[in-house]
Amino acid sequence: MADTSGMADIRGLNIDKLVKGFADETLLMKKFVTNSSTDAREVRWFQKTSGFLAGTTTTDLTLEPIIDVPERALPSVVEQSWTRNTSYVRKYFVESPMFSMEDLKDTDVDILATNIRDLVRAVSNQVDKEIYWIVSDSTTHGTPASGSSVPSAAAVADGWDDAVTGDPIADIMAAKTSIRQNNYDPEGAIMLLNPIDHANLLNYLINVKGSSIPNFSSEKVKTGVVMELLGVKIVVSNQFDTDYATVFVPQRTATWKSFTGLTSAVMDDPGIGKKIRVWEEGVCLLTDPNAAYVITDTVV
Repeated sequence: MADTSGMADIRGLNIDKLVKGFADETLLMKKFVTNSSTDAREVRWFQKTSGFLAGTTTTDLTLEPIIDVPERALPSVVEQSWTRNTSYVRKYFVESPMFSMEDLKDTDVDILATNIRDLVRAVSNQVDKEIYWIVSDSTTHGTPASGSSVPSAAAVADGWDDAVTGDPIADIMAAKTSIRQNNYDPEGAIMLLNPIDHANLLNYLINVKGSSIPNFSSEKVKTGVVMELLGVKIVVSNQFDTDYATVFVPQRTATWKSFTGLTSAVMDDPGIGKKIRVWEEGVCLLTDPNAAYVITDTVV
């Protein structure tokens, strides 16, 4: 049937090939840990047993034997000891199905470019989660402080969402105190919050305590830091688990050992089509667990 003016079949059509529908979560954790490389899949590393060395007291000698040593007396003999650890590189690996050459040529959506980008982000996302799980001592993925390495404690009373008994300020100070008591500097530490915990924190500060709106950080674009409180930089992401707040000293708590950097490849099967593979290999080491602290039970 022929079409006259005003009918849909003879109208022009503009195809928007920029695919929409989901916002991209910022991936940040690599920026907050030390980054180095490894040329082997088995990584052996060592942790010191103590910070300051101290002499050994004996019967009738209760003072520190390094202090006030008499003339011509022998010195106290002390030495450091180490614990040997072994970690193994993990491979993060994903690929697309085969896209036919016909689909690549005439599909409205740019399927090759979209899939390359999103597969790269899929691998980076898993690496980001792994670093977060290590820093927050999540031996059970999704449950920070499920291990026994990083100091942790439950939030005061009924958590941050309780306007009567919750006290996020006390919890943050407890985290800073723990880090400082272990001889790390907590000033400038990072606190990782889920959006729910961040909302509860702001509600406590503004509506419960009547504070002015906290200053929001100018570092948001570069590092994901959205605000600073008590000398702690707060980073908010859906990557982080609700009901927990992880506070840690950046570039000190953990190290990402890279075996193979993030790599992508497009494999061409002439006359058939193309497929994409993306991979990365590495391991995150919790080198200084006492430089971190996990606040649990922030939401009742």
